[in-house]
Amino acid sequence: MTERFRAGAGRLCLDFVRTLRYRGTPEELEELPDAAAWGAWIDQLGPFPAPVRPGSAGDAWVVREAIHELLTGEVRDPVRRRLNRFAAFPVPAPSLAPSGELRWQARDPVQAMLALLVRDALDLVTSPDFARVRRCAGPRCGALFLDTSRPGTRRWCSMEICGNQAKKSTYRAKAGIRA
Repeated sequence: MTERFRAGAGRLCLDFVRTLRYRGTPEELEELPDAAAWGAWIDQLGPFPAPVRPGSAGDAWVVREAIHELLTGEVRDPVRRRLNRFAAFPVPAPSLAPSGELRWQARDPVQAMLALLVRDALDLVTSPDFARVRRCAGPRCGALFLDTSRPGTRRWCSMEICGNQAKKSTYRAKAGIRA
């Protein structure tokens, strides 16, 4: 299966915030334009075995922007209340299938996914790991990621994409090559 959405930011909430790609640039791209895309994101990155079909993407956008504000600045009271409201939704419950496989289920998988995302963000900002959240140094990217490198000096969300582009640009500039 080809993965449609980027993962690997180090925390699920960081992967979710990256669904507004190139945030704040003229190339800004909404990766969750509708309910089908939101469902595809849950299917790819969520814990549920069966496909999830949300009715809309509205709550996903609200939660994503509240999490982004939480991770990047001072949280205003309405955003804090919104985060707390979504965090209070029931989360998925684990169950052991007859095959021995762990499965996750929820009465409302969409609400459960939103609760997981908000709880992950709240856990992150109240943990020592929060000091290692970085913004990608890629000039067009700006995605947030958790720097898990030993020295804590990682610069790019992805060495394969942003890091490679930066190294190519540096090489071209030194060699006098136009892109």
